Amino acid sequence: QVQLSESGGGLVQAGDSLRLSCVVSGRTLQTFGTYIVGWFRQAPGKEREIVAAITSTGRTTYVNDSVKDRFTISRDNAKNTVYLQMNSLKPEDTAVYYCAKKPIGFALRTTTGYESWGQGTQVTVSS
Repeated sequence: QVQLSESGGGLVQAGDSLRLSCVVSGRTLQTFGTYIVGWFRQAPGKEREIVAAITSTGRTTYVNDSVKDRFTISRDNAKNTVYLQMNSLKPEDTAVYYCAKKPIGFALRTTTGYESWGQGTQVTVSS
């Protein structure tokens, strides 16, 4: 059983930074490096959108244009962890943030193929 667990969310003010972590545990420990991992977010009343994704090696990343200048994604395969660094946060970044994984072979930028999801972590940015 594969489990993804997000952490690092919280209540911050506009302009602050947060770093979210996504830890993958379970049967996949030896194969974490073969998965693409993505970060998504869903704000109240809105559809879930992809924020960023990273290839299995970490060499290639995708970041949504809406946050491209402020967010970065990285991974540490030795720690089975993927990070989302969020800088200069804005109230419109308020959402529940989820991480998910999919096997390599799927396109990095697409939302298809994700097979395991975490429970999410709340990020609230006050103005």
